[in-house]
Amino acid sequence: MTVQAQNIQAEKSLYIGGEWQSGISTIANINPSDITQHLGHFAQASESQVQDAISAAKKAQPEWEKTPLERKQAVLQAIGDELISRCDELGRLLSSEEGKPFMEGRGEIYRAGQFFQYFAAEVLRQIGDSVDSVRPGVSVEVTREAVGVIAVISPWNFPTATAAWKIAPALAFGNSVIWKPANLTPASAVALTEIIHRQGLPEGTFNLVLGNGSQVGNALINSTEINGVSFTGSVDTGRKVAAATAPNFVRCQLEMGSKNALVIADDADLQIAVEATIAGSFSGAGQKCTASSRLVVMDGIHDAYVEALIKRMSELKVGHALEDGIFMGPVVDGNQLDANFGWMENARQSGAELAFGGERLNLEHDGYYMSPTLFINTDNKWEVNQEEVFAPMASVIRVSDLDEAIATTNDTRFGLTGGIITQSLRTSSLFKQQAQTGCVMVNLPTAGTDYHVPFGGRKESSFGPREQGQYAKEFYTVVKTAYQRPY
Repeated sequence: MTVQAQNIQAEKSLYIGGEWQSGISTIANINPSDITQHLGHFAQASESQVQDAISAAKKAQPEWEKTPLERKQAVLQAIGDELISRCDELGRLLSSEEGKPFMEGRGEIYRAGQFFQYFAAEVLRQIGDSVDSVRPGVSVEVTREAVGVIAVISPWNFPTATAAWKIAPALAFGNSVIWKPANLTPASAVALTEIIHRQGLPEGTFNLVLGNGSQVGNALINSTEINGVSFTGSVDTGRKVAAATAPNFVRCQLEMGSKNALVIADDADLQIAVEATIAGSFSGAGQKCTASSRLVVMDGIHDAYVEALIKRMSELKVGHALEDGIFMGPVVDGNQLDANFGWMENARQSGAELAFGGERLNLEHDGYYMSPTLFINTDNKWEVNQEEVFAPMASVIRVSDLDEAIATTNDTRFGLTGGIITQSLRTSSLFKQQAQTGCVMVNLPTAGTDYHVPFGGRKESSFGPREQGQYAKEFYTVVKTAYQRPY
């Protein structure tokens, strides 16, 4: 087996005011499938460079907002088209630095392109309202304008797609952008920035600042010159974003963690249930905020489901992200791997029974590999079933009926996605009505959403307006109401 990944030497990997710059230091980008391979070295921004990016974005934003609609539409369309046309190449790059299998990496790049194409069309749909006033002879116009300068802080698990669904609407509605991606996936960030750079936007409209959260992230969220922050990451960091932006009255949009439940009803089709579990719990090595880490299984199907799931898990192939035929690659880095095994020990100490997996895998390449893992006989109150673990690990929680299944689904401080596998219209309808989640899936994995409809959760999973689709304008625009009486 031969696998290769593009090596990038990108010491000048900051993009500020239309120019590529070096930073105060560099970090190595390590391939989690083969930790002996470095994919390049990438610059880290200083706080003064972050301020330069803010100043450039602030200066450029009025010009970009006034840019004719067809020009904006063409820019976003071209970005989307190039991402899609290069999805094989860029998918390999993404998979090499993040660890997800190539087909998932390719699919992510393709989806990122679709986000830009969708919002290219939205540029031309920015239509306001004209209404009569309650006062005779007065007209009223309601329009939307850009917020201003948007800081985008995106995670490593979907390094291009999550960034795209923030950057594309921000630009579509006339905002300028400063993007701080995760340090674990800088190559994908540079690749997307290069594509945007080629579109010739006003200098400063789009900026890339790489660095850690304590320096670069804090400089952005504490700035009084930023008008909005769109963040995806952990709950703890999300709280810090909210606390930092509130005193400056900066709007923020937070997508954070979750602890999603997939309910397996007594009447579920067993094959659909198992395949939905495999896709929802273990694809992407479980490193998804939409992963189904709680498997809430009714008594009548419990034993057959667990047996069938274990058999299917035994067929999954783990390996190098660019290897043909693998289902799951490595986890993203050593810290994540250590955390995963810490959660496994937590589950064992709580009384969980290990039904499958739980092993560190030594494969052909030296990487951060582990087996997909299943625990059974677990209690929803346990810490492992209440905290997001971000691992290829799921716990089975046995329940007696639909009422208990829904109560268990909702018994969490999170509420992003929830799913149920059932052949009953009544059961699915009740679950859709009563699940306290922003997204509900019926006979589908909990992971996997469309790009043209709103995405977001409830409780501690999300804060602020929804992302994606036409609902994105609620965050990236401000409403203006204008009254006029003719002379």
